[in-house]
Formats: sequence, C-alpha cells, structure tokens
Amino acid sequence: MEKAKKQKKFFSLKLKWALGTSVGSFIIFCIVAMSLFSAFTQNLLHSERELLDSGMSVISQQLGRSDTTLDRTQISNIIIPDRERDNFISGQRYRRPIIQELSDSHLIVNIYNPQKRNIFSTGESLSHVQLSRSKQVREVKGPTHNVLVGTQAIYSHHNHRVIGYLQVENKLNAYYKSYNQFKLVCFFAMLLVVLTSGLLGYFLSYFLLQPLGDIHDTVKEISQDPTKSIRVPITGRNDELAELTAMFNEMLDRMQRYIEQQSQFVGDVSHELRTPVAIIQGHLEMLQRWGKDDPNVLDDSLAASLAETKRMKNLVQEMLDLSRAEQVEINFRNQRTVVNDVVHQVFNNFKMLYPKFTFTLDDDLHSPVISNIYRDHLEQVLVILCDNAIKYSQERREVHISLSRGMNTVEIGVQDFGEGIAPEDVKKVFDRFYRVDKARSRKKGGNGLGLSIAKRLIEGYHGSIALESSIGAGSIFRIILPIIGEDDLGKNSTSAEDKN
Repeated sequence: MEKAKKQKKFFSLKLKWALGTSVGSFIIFCIVAMSLFSAFTQNLLHSERELLDSGMSVISQQLGRSDTTLDRTQISNIIIPDRERDNFISGQRYRRPIIQELSDSHLIVNIYNPQKRNIFSTGESLSHVQLSRSKQVREVKGPTHNVLVGTQAIYSHHNHRVIGYLQVENKLNAYYKSYNQFKLVCFFAMLLVVLTSGLLGYFLSYFLLQPLGDIHDTVKEISQDPTKSIRVPITGRNDELAELTAMFNEMLDRMQRYIEQQSQFVGDVSHELRTPVAIIQGHLEMLQRWGKDDPNVLDDSLAASLAETKRMKNLVQEMLDLSRAEQVEINFRNQRTVVNDVVHQVFNNFKMLYPKFTFTLDDDLHSPVISNIYRDHLEQVLVILCDNAIKYSQERREVHISLSRGMNTVEIGVQDFGEGIAPEDVKKVFDRFYRVDKARSRKKGGNGLGLSIAKRLIEGYHGSIALESSIGAGSIFRIILPIIGEDDLGKNSTSAEDKN
C-alpha cells in the first residue's frame, strides 16, 4: 500500500482541465474539418469529372461529322479545315470548341481508329488503354496519383457507324494541389485550435479554481495546527465555489468553536473541582490522623464531605448541560414548541412551589405562538431565570413574567425586585462561573453556570437574551425567539412526513 501511494504522482487539476479542453477541441475540430474536407474534395472531384465529361462530349461531337473511318488526315481536316486554315492561322478561328479542348493542359486526348490503333494524341497516356463502346468515366491509378479516365466510341452522325474511339484523361493535378493545400491548412488550424484551447483552458481553470487552491492551502495550515484562526479568503463571485468557500469557513468556525469549548470545558472543570476535592481530601486526612476518635469532628467532617460531594455532582451536571447547550444546532434543529404553554406551565409550577412569593403573568398573546426550540430547553431557561429571581428577591418577594409578540418574534420577560446588579457586572453575568458576590452566591448554592447555560440555549435556537438591571431596583431578563409561520410549519411537517 505504501509503495502504491509513493508511486502515485500528483497531476494538477488545472492541467487536467487544459488537457480535457484540448482533447475536446481536437475531437470537435476533427469532426468539423473532416466534414468540410470531405465536402470540399467531393465538390472539387465532381468539377473535374464535369470538365472531363464536357471535353469528351465536345470532341466526340466534332469528330462524329466524318462519314468514314477516322485517320490522321481526317482528324487534321476536322481540327483545321482547308477552307479555314488561313483564318485559323490569322487567329480568327482560335476559339473553336475542339481546339480549346485539345489544347487544355489538364486533359490528355487519345483518338483510336476502329482497330484500336492510336491515330492522334496530345500527350503520353497515364493509364492502361481500355476502350469501350459505351461512355465510361472512372478513376484509375496513375504514376504518382489517381487520374480520371473517360472512354467512349465515336459514332458517325450520318450512318451511326463506329468510326473510332476516344480516350480522355484528366491528370487531376489541380485537384491534388488544392487537396494538399487544404490538408496543410487544416493541420495548422488544428495545431492552433488545440494550443489555443489548451492555454485558454489552463488560464480559465486557474482563474475559476482559485478558491479551491485557497481551500487547499487553508486545510493544509489547519491540519498542521487545528487551533489556527486562518480562513479561506472570500471572493466577490456569486457561484458554487463562493458558496463552498462560505460553507467551508462556517464549518471551520464551528470546529474552532467546538475545540475552544472542549478546552474551556476541561479547564473549567479542573478549576472548579479543585476546591471541593481539596476540602474532601483535607477532612479525610484529618480523620485519618486523629479526628476519627472524636465523634463531633467525625460528624462535621462527613457532613462537609457529603456537601462538597453534592456540589461536585451538581457542578458536573451543570457542565454537561452547558456542553449540550452548545450543540443544540446539531441535535435539536427541527424541534417545535408552543411558547404560551411552556410559560404558563412554569408560571403555575413556581406559584405552587413558592407560595410566599407573588407571581404575576402578563400574557398579551391571543393565539398559540410556535417557535423553533425544544420544549425542555425553553422550560430549563425559564426555570433558571425564575430561580435567580427568587434567590435574589428576599425582601420584596415578587416575580413578574410577561409574554408579548413582535413582527416575527415572541418576547418573554422575567422581572424581579431584588438586589439588582451593577452596570459593570451586567455584561459578565452570562460568563461561565461568574458570580457578582461569590461568597453570597455559594451560600445560595450557585455555581455561576445557570445564566451561561440559558444564554447558550437561546442563542443556539437563533434567539437572544438580554439583561437590564440597577442596584436596589431589581433585574429584568428579556428572551426573544423567532416565530415559525404557518407556511414554514407546513413545509417542515411535509418534509418530516416524507422522511418517515
């Protein structure tokens, strides 16, 4: 396997694109060029055949005027009659048809008597003599290339008797000259098309595939150090590669966030567990040395150890809840909840659990409102906020819960009239393990994770949570969640049914 991997050579996608473009252009050019070449040569050969056929017709018609068997004298008289010899020499009869055909350099004319002996020739024959009575035009092999040969019998116009034979050959020199020239032009045109398309394909692929190169470089950097914050550069294009770049960067952001969350989770747990573990260890060491013989010391040490153990258990559970809250996008993205029902349920539960407190619910919603959030998570957030309100409202024991609707959102408010929070601490209350008053928070059983869990849960469902507070006047937490319309709900229900 290792040898196979080592032998496998890298072949750039740009070169593949350029090669594919060149091969494709070559195939298309060959098809087009062959079609044009075939049509051109066929038309050219047809013209040569017509030239040969026309020459044979003119010559046989002129020679057919004789009444007797053809010989050299008769042919000479037919070509240049005695009565017209002076005019011919003076040039007045130079344009006679038979003279034009016999003087055509493309044609070789041979005339034979009925005994098939040559009695007139304009040049050396290029092919084997094959005389026939019927008119025939065929392509035969010549000394250097194929030639056209036409043969026919010459009939007298008076008695329709065979008075000789005619053989006309077309050397096809003009045809093959044009043929070779056109072939050379096609060859150079093919080279130009292939090279141009290859270079164009390479530079076009270099331009279009540049985002892939950026992704490759980014992946290489991230693989060496996953904690790096390097990202793929965003281009101004609006195509599939631009979408891929955006999705890839989003994936890297999410991966970076998960790595940071994992690191922070381990650091937070080790930091927060250090104190209870040290307390338990101290009590156990004291009991081991001398305290186990004193019943009072033994009871106090066991009670303290159990209390710290319970706090460790709660802390671990809260840390797990926080870790799960940061992954709601993956595990609970399609959950739907009627917000009204959850708010009323939490309101009724707290009225029952804390009869000494006055709970008020202002519900401005006149119909069920559905949001994209898991029911248990919304209930957990409201419980955290109501627990906070009760813990810090020992003098004026009132908690107000409000429920209202915006254009496309629903807003939940939880207000207390307790101690309040200083402005410099308002932005920090959602941080992990942050406590405004650590001593008092420990007495009230807090670990400083509740509000952090609430914030992660709400933001995981694309909502927001904010705090308004002032010292001595209390605090109000506002939760804003997006509402799902009936059309979106119908689409999601349909897709869920299709999956089932």
